[in-house]
Amino acid sequence: QVQFVESGGDLVQPGGSLRLTCSASGFALDHHAIGWFRQAPGKEREGVSCISASDGSSYYAESVKGRFTVSKDNAKNTVYLQMNSLKTEDTGVYYCAKSLLGSLCPSNSYEYEYWGQGTQVTVSS
Repeated sequence: QVQFVESGGDLVQPGGSLRLTCSASGFALDHHAIGWFRQAPGKEREGVSCISASDGSSYYAESVKGRFTVSKDNAKNTVYLQMNSLKTEDTGVYYCAKSLLGSLCPSNSYEYEYWGQGTQVTVSS
């Protein structure tokens, strides 16, 4: 049974940092790309980052480039999202999901499956 459990969300002040963890089970990370998404209240879900399985390439939304870093540990079947220089607009529930395109990172959220329950990130002073 494929499952994701996200954790690490918290209340943090602007300029602060958090590291989110996405623990996967039921499949091997080394064959599948994993995406991170977020959804703010009243807004649509948006893609934040993705890490491919083929060569470990990473992709970021323009709004988080230079501040967020995605990484993974295949041995632990875990993906991380390091978030630095957090802004109030980063507030939302963060989710991870598995690509439907195998090792590749698709652009659209409908090309991902097995969404976790999410972890809340609140950036506020």
